Amino acid sequence: MIEVVLLGSAQDGGVPQVGCNCCIDLKQRYPVSIGLSDSDGGKHLFEATRNLGEQLRLWGVTEVDSVFLTHAHFGHVDGLGLFGKETMGVKGINLYCSKSMSSLIERTPNWSLLLTDGVFNLNSESEVKFPGVSIESLKIPHRSELSDMHAYLLRGDKTLLFLPDHDTWSETLEGKDIRTWLSDLGVDIALIDGTFMSEDELQNRDQSKIPHPPVKQTLQMLGQRQKGDPEIVFIHLNHTNPLCYDTNPVSSLGWKVGIEGMRFII
Repeated sequence: MIEVVLLGSAQDGGVPQVGCNCCIDLKQRYPVSIGLSDSDGGKHLFEATRNLGEQLRLWGVTEVDSVFLTHAHFGHVDGLGLFGKETMGVKGINLYCSKSMSSLIERTPNWSLLLTDGVFNLNSESEVKFPGVSIESLKIPHRSELSDMHAYLLRGDKTLLFLPDHDTWSETLEGKDIRTWLSDLGVDIALIDGTFMSEDELQNRDQSKIPHPPVKQTLQMLGQRQKGDPEIVFIHLNHTNPLCYDTNPVSSLGWKVGIEGMRFII
């Protein structure tokens, strides 16, 4: 059995978010992450967050065989050091990411030391096979100040798309609609960027500099879930997103909002 567990459903800062008084009563959400169990029991982690300890306990494991990174934004990578000698002290974990991300790791002193110490073996293959499942990377348009961005397709008997970040649907879809794009990729379950509910959600910041497709726009493009549609789950929620406390705008149309502990069989 190939199983994927949602280990984190929040944007990089988590929920509640540091420095915020408006969200302190919300249910805790960890920065976005998933865990994959292959058919031989191998454990493969996607994203390395600062809540690694809590997420591994949620998953029910104490060690992993490999780590996959989508991109360099801090909430997705700031747990890498927890694998090192100051904490877990592990060796020989395969670390999969793009060539751009690999180069950044090699140039960043505290990360390159993890390579020197043998904590990670760096890999940049675009497709990796494990017992019963293959992992394909898919380049996605997203802010590239430090590295490029890749989503992942996890292909077992079903295919799951892990797409926590992207800038706009128009760039990502390249002229297709969402249903056609997912169908062409063979996707049965899609965990997609739901960072903001609306394009004017951030009252004291320029939201155009933090581009993510608003959930309202995605719902307008999708409408009601239809027979044969893939299962779509919104993840990477910002602490300002009303979906953190009311999922009805999504669930009433037949789609889902991610929550820690969700499990998917692929």
